[in-house]
Amino acid sequence: MDVFVPFDPRDPNSRLSSVLSADQRRAFAAAMLTDVLDAIRATGREPTILSTADLDRSCAVVVDDRPLTEAVNGVLDATTPAAVVMADLPLVTPEAVDRLLDADAAVTLAPGLGGGTNALCARHPGFRVDYHDGSYRKHLASAEECGASVHTLDSFRLAVDVDERADLAEVLLHGEGEAAAWLRDAGFEIEITDGRCTVSTAAGGR
Repeated sequence: MDVFVPFDPRDPNSRLSSVLSADQRRAFAAAMLTDVLDAIRATGREPTILSTADLDRSCAVVVDDRPLTEAVNGVLDATTPAAVVMADLPLVTPEAVDRLLDADAAVTLAPGLGGGTNALCARHPGFRVDYHDGSYRKHLASAEECGASVHTLDSFRLAVDVDERADLAEVLLHGEGEAAAWLRDAGFEIEITDGRCTVSTAAGGR
């Protein structure tokens, strides 16, 4: 099973620009990518980075500067079965990756908390992706259209992607890899606000 990890090194995590500078966002994105690659490798599989630009990494890199939907569909046109795991999932574990790849369905979807699709495994040659605006529902429809059986994977470790400041708290609370270490080294800490865990940026970030 080929496992692809889409990654854009040019301006990653732009929605974190209120708390991280451009250089910090690139470094943090690289740390999250490392966590994802490590989790995939720990299952005995070798990932391929689907990058929008040249990248110096100790694994296979395919450069495709098209938007995410077109780039991933290009992969599916050339390689089926294939899996796609997003690069901003710093809580992912080898066990979660195994559950994704070992499911029996023709299409396995791991939805994000906001209705996106954080990871998928496609064994049906007719399945194609559309990552715009609530992609999980679109991927259910795509599977139905091509007659593919679908399994929705209930996985906290694959559901938490990092887009907003609030997501950083989840990384500090539950992360054990490079991304969590990077945040702590940058001075980010957990604080309690109105009974909820948030992050303090007094010592870290912008």
